[in-house]
Amino acid sequence: MAVVVPVHDEQELLARCLTSLTAAVGAAERAGVRVEVVTVLDACTDRSAAIADGFDVTVVEVSAARVGAARRAGVAEALRLLDPVDLGDVWIANTDADSAVPANWLTHQLTLMRAGSDVVLGTVRPDFADLAPAHAAYWRATHHRGRPPGNTHGANLGVRGSVYRAAGGFTEVPEHEDVRLVEAARALGAVVTASDVAEVLTSGRVEGRTPGGYAAFVRATAAQFA
Repeated sequence: MAVVVPVHDEQELLARCLTSLTAAVGAAERAGVRVEVVTVLDACTDRSAAIADGFDVTVVEVSAARVGAARRAGVAEALRLLDPVDLGDVWIANTDADSAVPANWLTHQLTLMRAGSDVVLGTVRPDFADLAPAHAAYWRATHHRGRPPGNTHGANLGVRGSVYRAAGGFTEVPEHEDVRLVEAARALGAVVTASDVAEVLTSGRVEGRTPGGYAAFVRATAAQFA
């Protein structure tokens, strides 16, 4: 199993991300699954590298300043480490450096994979500490457990290795590389499952590391409560 985390100047939140991943990886390994975590430092100028060095992860450095390129490099390295005989048996889980995954994140995706899913679209929720109280209340009122909307978020996305390869992998673009991958997978007839069982906590900031992405969604919604 591969886990890929792109990082661009995330010294404030990276330790939280990697700490949460440590727990999720531990749960998967106790279930007998080998996991390779690759952290991709993309044009970082802060202390992200030093923070990543404190965790049991493989670190790759690139200077693309494009999240698609960072994810692609991370997947390539993870697959090299796993050296899979059959990509159909490999699962690639993706999250972001400003996010924290639950302990069942990997085991839940593996359960769905074994049930026949090729792509898992997990839900994310913003850190309510970053939102105005009215905004947090609005989020709770409009998001209902058990009814995942099926949106594509790179912070909570899993894909079977063979489908990833057939779909062309992540494209080296500044944003929406996750959406492009899922669209390509759907075009191939991949089985896509939406789930909110292992929801990921992500930053509620309104200025993200890409022009669009989740921060743009939060920013658009937050304008109602300014």
